[in-house]
Amino acid sequence: MSRSSRRTPVIIGVGDIVNRSKSLSDAIEPLQLMILSIQEAIKDTGLPPSTLSTLQSSIDSIDVVKSWTWPCDYPNLIAERLAFKPVHCEYSEHGGNQPAKLVDEAARRISAGECEVAVVTGGEALASLTACAAAKKLPPPGWTAPNEDVRSVFSPTTRELQPSLGAKHSIGNPVQLYPLYENAFRAYRGQSIADNHLESAELYAEFAKVAEGNAYAWGGGAKAETKESIGTVSKKNRMICFPYPLLMNAFNTVNLAAACILTSTEHARELGVSPDKFIYPLGGAGTSDSNEFWQRPAYWWSPSISRSLDAALDVSSIDKEEIDLYDFYSCFPIVPKLACEHLGLPITGQRKAITLLGGLTSFGGAGNNYSLHAITEMTRQLRQGKGKTGLVLANGGWVTYQHVLCLSRSPRSDGLPYPDVTPLPKYVTDVFVPKVLEQAEGDATIETYTVEYDRDNKPLRGHVVGRLKDGSRFLANHADEHTLKKLSSWETEQVNRKGIVTTDKKSGRNLFSFGEVSRL
Repeated sequence: MSRSSRRTPVIIGVGDIVNRSKSLSDAIEPLQLMILSIQEAIKDTGLPPSTLSTLQSSIDSIDVVKSWTWPCDYPNLIAERLAFKPVHCEYSEHGGNQPAKLVDEAARRISAGECEVAVVTGGEALASLTACAAAKKLPPPGWTAPNEDVRSVFSPTTRELQPSLGAKHSIGNPVQLYPLYENAFRAYRGQSIADNHLESAELYAEFAKVAEGNAYAWGGGAKAETKESIGTVSKKNRMICFPYPLLMNAFNTVNLAAACILTSTEHARELGVSPDKFIYPLGGAGTSDSNEFWQRPAYWWSPSISRSLDAALDVSSIDKEEIDLYDFYSCFPIVPKLACEHLGLPITGQRKAITLLGGLTSFGGAGNNYSLHAITEMTRQLRQGKGKTGLVLANGGWVTYQHVLCLSRSPRSDGLPYPDVTPLPKYVTDVFVPKVLEQAEGDATIETYTVEYDRDNKPLRGHVVGRLKDGSRFLANHADEHTLKKLSSWETEQVNRKGIVTTDKKSGRNLFSFGEVSRL
């Protein structure tokens, strides 16, 4: 298709569904939640009832964000239930980047004339699934038969680690890995542990206040947590992995779904959609850091976050100063911090909103689908005139997968069609990564670290990413209780401290100790 015949993609309808009941009788499966959200999005177009069925039947593209809750062939099941015949069906890979990526790709297909009306949806019913599991009602009564082993999806955040260097050292889950970045970022900025912790508590208190006012938040308007309640370690707010207590971790057991409908301006006008419903995707970009966290260049920055932000702004033909509204994915405080650092935004006390939902702790961690709720809320706020242009940063994995999407009340300022291709490669490969040793011996320095705690708020295991004198990197656990105690300190910075690493011959694990360091 020539440039002159390219179409302009617009979002014309959005819908969100929250089912706050944990009763088994109200255990609505993800499939039904997604269908309800699509129906809400169709109504949101503002078309008269006589035209809504025409819109629904003309849907010819459907993308579904991979669900954590229950494995099904959602694209085809939804199309069958809603009686439309798509020429494009996709069920995404896992990753919190997927909502922004799927909307970006749907806009590209519409621009190229490959489809007329596209739906992007996703949904989770982890709260209902958890209730059914507790009542020994698996599979949940009335849910669609799964198309794979449900044991592989029931606990997505605590899966058994696959054999790897990380698994050998009992590290690999998000609750362990995001703290590695927080601790390294704190040391890089020269912050004290106390100041860093207060900053995180203030940031998440601001997020909680946003969620308190969001009609679709899982908490349902419950009084927001404060910086005191978020920052104070207690029996209720126990430590998970240093420096994050529970209220700085994502909360995933929710029942939430969202949907977004896109078409071209030409078709929207033919249908009779009012232009005040139009929100224009301007462009998007995404890339990924290494899936093996020990193969990252550093832990105080994320190349994939920085490059995705820069490329999305560039491909959308806008400057960061033009952004009025942001929603930075926030499973842990470090992700919005890294985004703010790169864009030169204040981390707390922002003039511009950096969350429209309230983060995965306060709004609710809707599995991979959190950022689709950000896109629907961004659409609503832009329509309401709360800003002209917005940016959504969708993060997945453990600071691994990123996709950034820019939206506006106005078409692209350069007059060009929607970008033909994504501007970034799938993975960042042009950064220096130190040599990684599976077994390490000798004098060592801590590059970053964390400590995981038991349910009684007692340190359980120390995790160290360290360097030898020659710059080689290694993973290690604490070697002794003295070292574990020091790693758990709230007063003394551990990054860049020296010690000794040895390899346990029986387990093959590296062990780090604050023993006597040999003199150079």
